[in-house]
Amino acid sequence: MRTVLITGTAGFIGFHLARLLLAEGFRVVGYDGMTPYYDPALKRARHQALLQSPGFSCDEGMLEDMPRLQALVQRERPEVIIHLAAQAGVRYSLDAPRAYVEANILGTFNVMECAREFGVAHLLMASTSSVYGANTEMPFTETQATAHPLTLYAATKLANEAMAHSYAHLWQIPTTMFRFFTVYGPWGRPDMALFKFVKAALEGEAIDVYNHGRMARDFTYVTDLVRGIRLLIDTPPVRPASAEDILPGDSLSPAAPFRTVNIGNSQRVPLLDFIAEIERALGVTVRKNLMEMQKGDVPETWANCSLLQRLTGYCPETGVREGVAAFVAWYRDYYRV
Repeated sequence: MRTVLITGTAGFIGFHLARLLLAEGFRVVGYDGMTPYYDPALKRARHQALLQSPGFSCDEGMLEDMPRLQALVQRERPEVIIHLAAQAGVRYSLDAPRAYVEANILGTFNVMECAREFGVAHLLMASTSSVYGANTEMPFTETQATAHPLTLYAATKLANEAMAHSYAHLWQIPTTMFRFFTVYGPWGRPDMALFKFVKAALEGEAIDVYNHGRMARDFTYVTDLVRGIRLLIDTPPVRPASAEDILPGDSLSPAAPFRTVNIGNSQRVPLLDFIAEIERALGVTVRKNLMEMQKGDVPETWANCSLLQRLTGYCPETGVREGVAAFVAWYRDYYRV
């Protein structure tokens, strides 16, 4: 039985990933800080669901608490670490930038130090489509330059990629960074658009629609996303003998066992179409406050996932109609509305 340590198991993506790995027979060790960025009761409900499995155990602590994290890794000796915990949210980074530096920079450094000290076979870490920043060439590919992040959140994730590459090079730690694209689905985060839109619609409130709705996203259903992560566990990068050995389109580093991989749905969905699916699932018409573009936001995201498909044979494909309907069903059941 393989042991995997997942940071952020009380979070949206970490919960779904842990549930998938437990179903496949992994032993999963969770680590989460239960921060109050959004309702901790939802986080505790996720952990409570995971604790129904005998293969799951967890510790509660902050990423910045190196002695606690180090003691956990030393005790459990995971073969794989999947680092998902972070201070998330593009917009919140405008209000509380220090939280991003502490969790995403210092916290990630601590995770990498544990991976180095205890010699994990594969370190996998979450990045974000936000690192593509001011790029306008779409769909986004992993080999594009990412020199112009537009928020501190994106900058911290870009820094994580650079930090991880240096550790992979110095200590030969096989490392995969995955870039997520607008993940949504049941058990989602209350600060994300789908959750806020559904809540407002059911309460008869208007929703804020930025850039007057002239936006598009590559919406990725959460169970598709974690399936991609699961398959990447078994695809650790190997440092090539020379740069000539790297296939076209592969983000594999010529200097380290390190790779970045997009995990998206490979579809560009206009925001107003996404809202229309919410209205369809709820059977209501939502009032919209059309607003200017929010500072640091980007008008579009769109993933090229050919590298993920080449590495794993898999590409997410759940459409927004099916995904939104599943979230609405979960929301009505969980909140009894």
